[in-house]
Amino acid sequence: MFIAMNRFQVTKGREEDFEKVWQSRDSRLNEMQGFEEFKLLRGPENDDHTLYSSFTVWSSKENFEAWTKSEQFRDAHKNAGNNEKLFLGHPHFEGFEPVANIS
Repeated sequence: MFIAMNRFQVTKGREEDFEKVWQSRDSRLNEMQGFEEFKLLRGPENDDHTLYSSFTVWSSKENFEAWTKSEQFRDAHKNAGNNEKLFLGHPHFEGFEPVANIS
């Protein structure tokens, strides 16, 4: 399993616009081998931004890396530059591999 997260500092007052971008976009994730789950998470509010995280679960790190090199990835991100005014700075990527599991 591999978990990929991008954290976004969304400009205060632009949260609804940011969420609409994610809800209306065709990510094509379901076309990818090893894709298991996607969530967009809203976190705490600060003075100038609200923290969001995109969260994907993959069956392996290799499947995630294949996504980042795919036509589907390029297609899903082709308009990303149009949304830069919605958040502060660049998204911050974090990748995780499980080391313990409790169910």
